[in-house]
Amino acid sequence: MQPLALLPAKGVRGLFFDIDDTLTTEGRLTAHAFTALERWRSAGKISVAVTGRPAGWCDHIARMWPVDAVVGENGAFYFRYDEAVRRLIKRFLQSEGVRSQNRAKLGAICSAILAAVPGCAVASDQHYRESDLAIDFCEDVLPLPLSDAERIAGLMRDAGMTAKVSSIHVNGWFGQYDKLGMAKLLAGECLSIDLDSARDEFVYAGDSPNDCPMFAYFPLSVGVANIKRFERLLVPPPAYVTPSESGTGFAELVSHLLGR
Repeated sequence: MQPLALLPAKGVRGLFFDIDDTLTTEGRLTAHAFTALERWRSAGKISVAVTGRPAGWCDHIARMWPVDAVVGENGAFYFRYDEAVRRLIKRFLQSEGVRSQNRAKLGAICSAILAAVPGCAVASDQHYRESDLAIDFCEDVLPLPLSDAERIAGLMRDAGMTAKVSSIHVNGWFGQYDKLGMAKLLAGECLSIDLDSARDEFVYAGDSPNDCPMFAYFPLSVGVANIKRFERLLVPPPAYVTPSESGTGFAELVSHLLGR
């Protein structure tokens, strides 16, 4: 990973970014980080949040934050608030029928994981989810070692799920979608951008292994400094890394890209 100072900023017109521990710091959205996001949008730049957080949270983010749209639950959907018609546009990859069938399978899988990995818990935001199961290994529980997070992911995969480790949760879902696939769909449908042709004009910022598809896709991929705790799990790592962690690192990235 190269230092942020070497990242070429000229011609960048959009920023895709993770939320937890990338924009936020220790579970909090600081004024410094949110102001950086507002500065970016006020400069006329494209801003898209890409997160593992649930549909309930993403409804609020799409409506209230200075973003063009939000990808949620690791690629299960995107939400976009259309200011012209004052309406939230919701685009799910799977139908409601498929999502309902998949949710019915989660209870038994969840119980097996909780029994097998002492100390983990169902994520506090699970009630607001449409498509996946989130197991908390360090947000509202005493932090577990990464080996336990990897074990949880393995149990999910054994049950036929796709599983990804974030900085706070292990997320599992039925289907092969991810953050990147939905980001590309969003770009085409909402922004009229062929991301395959324009990827050099966008930066992606993240902090954990579930960001790896984005790191692999975007030449201008950035990790905030706390990503180093996951270094052995990053395949591939981001191309650049900020000097500081979490929201402070995000603000450094925005300042670098805007040249101020």
